[in-house]
Amino acid sequence: MIFDFSVIDLINVLFIANGIGVCALCILQMASATHIRKEVRGYFRAFFSTIALYIGSHLAREILDGMPGGAIRTALYIVTFIEMFAAGIMAHMMSMLVLVVCKRQSHIKPLLIALYVVLGFHIVLLAVCWPFDLLYYFNANNEYTRGSLYLLSNLAPVLMLLLDMFLLIYHRKNVDRHVKIAFWIYMIAPVVAIIIQSFSRGVQYIIFATVAAAVYMFSVIMRDQTAKYEQQRNEKSRIETELTMASSIQADMLPNVYPAFPERPEFDIYASMDPAKEVGGDFYDFFLIDDDHLCLTIADVSGKGVPAALFMMASKIILANNALISKSASATLTAANHAICSNNREDMFVTVWLGILELSTGKLTAANAGHEFPIIRKPDGNFELFKDKHGFVIGGTDGIQYKEYEIQLEPGSKLFVYTDGIPEANNGHKELFGTDRLVAALNKDPSLAPKALTEQVKRSVDEFVKDAEQFDDLTMLCLEYRGYENENE
Repeated sequence: MIFDFSVIDLINVLFIANGIGVCALCILQMASATHIRKEVRGYFRAFFSTIALYIGSHLAREILDGMPGGAIRTALYIVTFIEMFAAGIMAHMMSMLVLVVCKRQSHIKPLLIALYVVLGFHIVLLAVCWPFDLLYYFNANNEYTRGSLYLLSNLAPVLMLLLDMFLLIYHRKNVDRHVKIAFWIYMIAPVVAIIIQSFSRGVQYIIFATVAAAVYMFSVIMRDQTAKYEQQRNEKSRIETELTMASSIQADMLPNVYPAFPERPEFDIYASMDPAKEVGGDFYDFFLIDDDHLCLTIADVSGKGVPAALFMMASKIILANNALISKSASATLTAANHAICSNNREDMFVTVWLGILELSTGKLTAANAGHEFPIIRKPDGNFELFKDKHGFVIGGTDGIQYKEYEIQLEPGSKLFVYTDGIPEANNGHKELFGTDRLVAALNKDPSLAPKALTEQVKRSVDEFVKDAEQFDDLTMLCLEYRGYENENE
């Protein structure tokens, strides 16, 4: 069999070859464009694959049309079916792209169902009408001829095209102007090409117009998606920078210079906070109310992240101010609760353990607002959990009167307070670290100085948790009371 190629046929072959090559390049580019939204990449890959299939089958039909032979006739029926099938898939992929770019969230499911129903109708129509030559057939000379129901073969693509137009008009404010123009060009260009083609001698302008418009649409959407990605990356970088700064500010608000009171040999103190996120909701504080009274605070704000950090800073200032004024643990918590409840629209709360140590006598007066039990070590003894009486959390209900209790610390006694992030730390098996392990970690060497003790606890928690994610802040404070008797030693 000899194929008689004319100049027109050669031009059409070049159109097709270049079109398929361009589609392949676009598919490869999509595969490497990891910053583009996943669904956009998927639709574009399917879209260009279908275009390549469509224009390839279209050209095959044009070349084989009118050639004699039974095998040619069979091939013509097959490539024409593929061409019409691909046309429906192309229209469907185009509609999916429009939906994604328009970010149509409301009623998205009904629209998707409608699109798949229309596509299903198109496929069933092709399959049913094919054996009966209702959409197209080839006469005795193997020349393509439209069937009686030919117009139905264009119904599904036209319906999807109308939906695309509606969405672009209805959501015109949500779509970038250049993207809208690219969509309209893709929808209009093939129509213009068909009109021009009707006045020419067999040149398949429809192929050139389809590929060129698709590539232009692809480049515009890629540029739009890349710009949005860069914007999001810059915004993420800005947020990360601000969170880093917020973390530094938060750390600077907590006492962090050690030894904290080198001129006061009657006690030693150390505290640390490891936030689960960039900023945390836990806090600790210690300061001298006067020359003979040391205030100790450890607290845990509800929630995580920036809101908890802001609430933490406000709570820390309120507690410190009231402690300086009242010099009483119970009065400090009562006044702080009233101040926080009076302006707490977000209904946040904070658990607090607050103690005031009289340095001359070792008398510790403390109050607990829903916080963890403190752990006490007597001189030359082991650490033991001290189950004090809890009051309600700060910020929960106004009007609560908190009660205080006393603990007598002898020289050599130690106090360890912490937040629930330590006993509630869990490993990969969802086991909790628990207070028993915490007390055991402290008693590995209870004679250590406060800093070494907190580091010992942190190592024990890390060994238990291993590679599991940290879900809560880890905050602890350790005090060793030495008493005035050590001043002259």
